[in-house]
Amino acid sequence: MSVAVDTVAPARAGRFLSALNPLAKLAAVIPATVLLVFVRDLTTPLVFLVLAYAVLLAGARWTPQLAGILVLAVPLGIAIIGCGFSLWADASRVDTTPVVLQIGEWKLFAGALSIGFATALRLGAIITLALLSGLTTTGADLVRAMVQQLRVPYRIGYTALAAFRFVPRFAHELDLIRQAHRVRGAHGGRGPFAAAARALGYVVPLLAGAIRHAERVALAMDARAFGAYDDRTERYDVPFRTRDTLFVLAFWVASAAIFLSLFPWGIA
Repeated sequence: MSVAVDTVAPARAGRFLSALNPLAKLAAVIPATVLLVFVRDLTTPLVFLVLAYAVLLAGARWTPQLAGILVLAVPLGIAIIGCGFSLWADASRVDTTPVVLQIGEWKLFAGALSIGFATALRLGAIITLALLSGLTTTGADLVRAMVQQLRVPYRIGYTALAAFRFVPRFAHELDLIRQAHRVRGAHGGRGPFAAAARALGYVVPLLAGAIRHAERVALAMDARAFGAYDDRTERYDVPFRTRDTLFVLAFWVASAAIFLSLFPWGIA
């Protein structure tokens, strides 16, 4: 039998990343993600950023969300973080480098820019590598893979999935509550006090709906004998295939080649 929270079919639409096992996508990027924490140069994270972009563009379905993240969010975030860390860098440690900008007595050194953007690129590369799994994996598939391959107890996995799926339901119920308030003319006026009053008016019905939904889920799980047996059958399998192993090995080889080629000046 399957519990109520496990009735969504696995996501297979899109390109090759969507068809890979979620654990394969995680295992592929973990070594590079851990090692990127320790690099201090500009080149290494930039190369990994390009690699992650290439894999996403080739293996993920192009959507407005993906376009917004890759074209706007990541570059803008790197620029903002890079400038911010450049301003916070200790000038006494980089005062031997050329001056890029001077305003009165204050000076911005090239070394500070290098430190700031090295940090920003490192964060950008780590986040983009995480997107390989985050943008092409559903929570249901990840839980199934953890239960089937990592032998995580299904009581833990599916309970966490049930809690995770409360979030979109709460968003839907909140939208319904807001519409009901507008229909009744209870939207109030403007200003911070009116906004706080509206928020308080949403809390009680939202909590009531959450309690009702939790009770229904608990009753449904009890009716299906959730937790009564050590193992449960799966309606959908998320197998670890040969292509998953090849993807992990290929990414590890590429990551090792990047680090080894840049090792003399890429690792602090």
